[in-house]
Amino acid sequence: MTKKLESNNTWQIGGKTLSSRLLIGSALYPSPANMEDAIRISGAQIVTVSLRRQAAGEGRGNPFWDIIKSLGIEVLPNTAGSHSAKEAITTAQMAREVFGTNWVKLEVIGDQYNLQPDPFETVKAAEVLIKEGFEVFPYTTDDLVVAKRLADVGCKIIMPWGSMIGSGKGLMNPDNLTAIRKQFPDLQLVVDAGIGKPSHAAQAMELGYDGVLLNSAIALAQDPVKMADAFRLAVEAGRLGYEAGVMKEREFASPSTPTVGTPFWHQFN
Repeated sequence: MTKKLESNNTWQIGGKTLSSRLLIGSALYPSPANMEDAIRISGAQIVTVSLRRQAAGEGRGNPFWDIIKSLGIEVLPNTAGSHSAKEAITTAQMAREVFGTNWVKLEVIGDQYNLQPDPFETVKAAEVLIKEGFEVFPYTTDDLVVAKRLADVGCKIIMPWGSMIGSGKGLMNPDNLTAIRKQFPDLQLVVDAGIGKPSHAAQAMELGYDGVLLNSAIALAQDPVKMADAFRLAVEAGRLGYEAGVMKEREFASPSTPTVGTPFWHQFN
């Protein structure tokens, strides 16, 4: 009897022990009910929420916030829309008051055209927020030097992009992501942004990343609920593949069937 194998999926991030490695966003869904169903079936235990959407003081009686609370999962407020360290720090401080958590997904946008994060302002904001007791989840590019700077100021979690946010292009530079993984074996690394297909998420997990954060790929799918389930399976498959040990690539062909000796059918002649 074949026994079903399961990934060693329990992991820790930000002081929490979780079983799902899929982090999910809460924007762009066709309806609140659709968002709720998608998040539930995804199995995600962390949902990102923008402070600019969940305005301070609207916690009670707000339908969106009521759904988020009913899910019973961890809330990761983000600083989406910030364009400077000062703005991001202020948004994070407000989010801590509104959501009652020291977690913050740090986003400081440096270019409005491709929404590329500003590495200088991101590092500056991360340093201040960590000193104020925040657990910072910084959104950054796949630049190894920037990742080093974030680690230097105390980030225990780094979230490099796969590609431009909302692009769905997948992992533009897998080698860069691999280099960051090798450089920081003890940090929690989450690929954030650019994921468009379940296969992209599986690829990120096969690289040894601890998790994947995405939003548009599910919310903008023709069937967000079914796509959320597909991403759940992809993340699990990618992690299981990483733990199983992916074979090394070869420069030349190598037969998978031995070509020496007597063919087996000749043995019966």
